[in-house]
Amino acid sequence: MVKKLLIMEKALELFAKQGFEATSVQQITDYCGISKGAFYLSFKSKEELILELIDHFMKQFISDIDYSVKNTNKDDLLSAFFYATYQSFQEHSNFAKILIQEQAHSLSEEFLLRMRDYDHKLDKAILTMIERVYGPKIETIKYDLIYSIKGFVNNYSGLILFNNLPVDVDLLVRSLVEKTNILAQHMTIPFVSPEISTLLLRSKDEKVSKEQLIELLEQKLNELDESIEKESLSLLKQQLLEPSFSPAIVKGLLENIRNHPHCKWISYLLRDFFEI
Repeated sequence: MVKKLLIMEKALELFAKQGFEATSVQQITDYCGISKGAFYLSFKSKEELILELIDHFMKQFISDIDYSVKNTNKDDLLSAFFYATYQSFQEHSNFAKILIQEQAHSLSEEFLLRMRDYDHKLDKAILTMIERVYGPKIETIKYDLIYSIKGFVNNYSGLILFNNLPVDVDLLVRSLVEKTNILAQHMTIPFVSPEISTLLLRSKDEKVSKEQLIELLEQKLNELDESIEKESLSLLKQQLLEPSFSPAIVKGLLENIRNHPHCKWISYLLRDFFEI
């Protein structure tokens, strides 16, 4: 596991400098100081390595955004969303940079499918946010507002990442909140119709099954040492098998695991399953 993480960290540095396509497995192994054989014990190919990097970053990002959207007071929700977004970009700036670069010319169908799935999850989180913040008054323009917000995030992220600009995050967040409020209050000509939005948002809208969650929980339980996170995972598995805890207890157990780097995604999936 340690060697796999080392390869991911070092490969990410190279990808940030050169891009996915221009970086070879040989360059990665030379940079890591390992043999090709050691690389292939961890990853079947460079493409598999790239997909694992995507999963690692996007699962952390989506989980943090989803939690913020569902647990922040609605008066502070827009600010919390933009803060969480840019904090994540700053923490993972190398990956954020190459992700923005590479989405325009994806390496494979699998890359596209992964990104569409995460993009869909982000759409759902933003939709939940704007419905909480603005209520029914934005019903006719809410789907356009989703893509406007995503446009703000992508464009300002690119501006910051590729120009090495000093960032006053407070000012940036206030500016984006103001822009979003202006659009929500004054937009009158929607482009994305309910019919189009249904097509865009319905794909891959299936919850993970209880059986799949139990399998994931068992994997995590085997990975973790004794800790409050492991104990909480065990109790959540028990809740799936034989429900007995109140929603408040389930929410507390999810709080115990949500910040652990190896538990963020399972906490996201469980929040969705328990509708918390």
